[in-house]
Amino acid sequence: MIRIVARTSQALIDLAVLSMAFWLAFLLRLEGDLPLFMLKRLVFTWPYVVAFQYFVLVAFGVPRFAWRYVGMREAVRIVGALSAAAVALLGVRLLGGWLRPSFGYAVYAMVPIGVIVIDLALAIVGIGGVRGIRRLLGERSESERLRKKGARVNGVPTILIGAGQAGLMVAKEISARPDLGIEPLGFLDDDRMKVGTSVYGLRVLGDTANIGKTCARFGAKQALITIANAPGHVIRRIAQSCEAAGIPVKIIPGIYEIVGDRVNLTRVRDVTIEDLLRREAVVLDDELIGSGLRCKVVMVTGAGGSIGSELCRQICRYSPQRLVLLEQAENALYQIHRELEKRFPQIPLTPCIADVCDSKRLAQVYARWRPAYVFHAAAHKHVPMMEWNPTEAVKNNVFGTRKVADFAHEYGVERFVMISTDKAVNPTSVMGASKRVAEIYVQALSQKSKTRFVTVRFGNVLGSAGSVVPLFREQIAAGGPVTVTHPDMRRYFMTIPEACQLVLQAGAMGEGGEIFVLDMGEPVKVVDLAKDLVRLSGLQPDEVEIVFTGLRPGEKLFEELSVAEESATKTKHPKIFIGHMRPHGLDEVDRRLKRLHQVVSEASAPADVREALQVIVPEYLPASIPDETRKSEASPARAAS
Repeated sequence: MIRIVARTSQALIDLAVLSMAFWLAFLLRLEGDLPLFMLKRLVFTWPYVVAFQYFVLVAFGVPRFAWRYVGMREAVRIVGALSAAAVALLGVRLLGGWLRPSFGYAVYAMVPIGVIVIDLALAIVGIGGVRGIRRLLGERSESERLRKKGARVNGVPTILIGAGQAGLMVAKEISARPDLGIEPLGFLDDDRMKVGTSVYGLRVLGDTANIGKTCARFGAKQALITIANAPGHVIRRIAQSCEAAGIPVKIIPGIYEIVGDRVNLTRVRDVTIEDLLRREAVVLDDELIGSGLRCKVVMVTGAGGSIGSELCRQICRYSPQRLVLLEQAENALYQIHRELEKRFPQIPLTPCIADVCDSKRLAQVYARWRPAYVFHAAAHKHVPMMEWNPTEAVKNNVFGTRKVADFAHEYGVERFVMISTDKAVNPTSVMGASKRVAEIYVQALSQKSKTRFVTVRFGNVLGSAGSVVPLFREQIAAGGPVTVTHPDMRRYFMTIPEACQLVLQAGAMGEGGEIFVLDMGEPVKVVDLAKDLVRLSGLQPDEVEIVFTGLRPGEKLFEELSVAEESATKTKHPKIFIGHMRPHGLDEVDRRLKRLHQVVSEASAPADVREALQVIVPEYLPASIPDETRKSEASPARAAS
């Protein structure tokens, strides 16, 4: 009932504003002197013109906009609607002039051109103005409510770094949220054209070259980076300058956490290693990705893992018909399902506990939900752990992938995207070799299937479960030492959101059979990563001991993303390449997999598993073998090698 009353009141206000604009336009056009024939014309056309204008506003969806949150997008829609109405009235005016000699009374339907133009300007100001006033009063009321509630604490004097679009949103949010405890002093921005200007009432005080001096001059106690898509080297420079000045620095959420031109400042956080290693923002072809995912049933295997869960978050942005979350670990599935329900209540979600090695369960899921897209992220990925358990690596990474891919072919899935790793290139580990075998099978299957099978290969993702970053953080929190395997070890790193965005892009581009290689940028020294994490923890590198422990089983100093034989070429996306590797015949691959399956099924010695992998992946050269397995693996030939 309240909603109906509110909507009716808003409609009456709009009609009143349009009426006032129309009457005032006549008065202004005739300078307040309305002769009788003009007054008749005004009275005759008034109800029809106002009713028509309101009809056009409804057609453009303007009355559906919430007045409390009106912004630039709504303003553009209002201007478009009223301009369309004015063009139509102008057409009637010209048509009336043409009919006037035949129909004398047509003159009363003719609104003067000057009146139409003036009315357009007044209507835009009026319709937009009442909404702007409502938003202003609402924001002021909210601020007063928070003040009376005592929510405002003594604000921390803060310098905002970055006076762009994100900085504007931050300034608006701070103004509307006194409970955040942030007292903005002004902006710093490296665009010298902005220095001295004002952004939402805050002056741009200078650039970032002299952060320390500016903070001291204005009494700032902290800095807040308000650049939503700043590359890592920029954040690193700003963070180091603030550290040298003794000023703590925080950062706003990333660009994909900013929704509806609003930034959630309750998620302001300290600068992390992901920020320092961040690269230029990924530009996606949203139309291409959306056309494939929108209104389709999409399934993600390994949905509770680091990559799988982020894929689910990204996919939900494109409004699939349904998202099927397939995961073996109950708790991980519970967590991601709960999160997605809260963040995307409009997306139907189906959580499925399933093992990718369980054929009957997979068949049940495929038959019930008939996915059009499958993103296969389920895998055993921990390199040393798979050296200890090679049969499990093969079961999950090879035969689990084969089952998921075979059912995708059988049930007519449109696209199948497999997540692979740089460790599959010239592998030295069981994990890398098993993923390379999975690549070979998926590529071979694509030759006979209507399903578009593609593989996406990339390096390490920051912060994923079992990766080096959480381990370093745990060691730093314990006071050290931080263990690094080798001073020269380098790895490619990418943030989880960036990797998943490029996976979606590559999946949408694939025609079938490709192995896409993501541009991982420059490799990073792991020891430098450890030192950065120490600094971000508020310590100096010499305060936490760094110990070099030597390479672990299956590890190598440098990872590769492709081999020379693949002759990786560019695609239309600057960060995605295609590795051109000659696909194996499916019959040949099946024959070799039969031998591998026999070895695994018989619980053979780990050495036999490695030898069976080498038959399929000749370039696989084990780097090292865990000590505890050497006795059982030792053979004269093996010992000689």
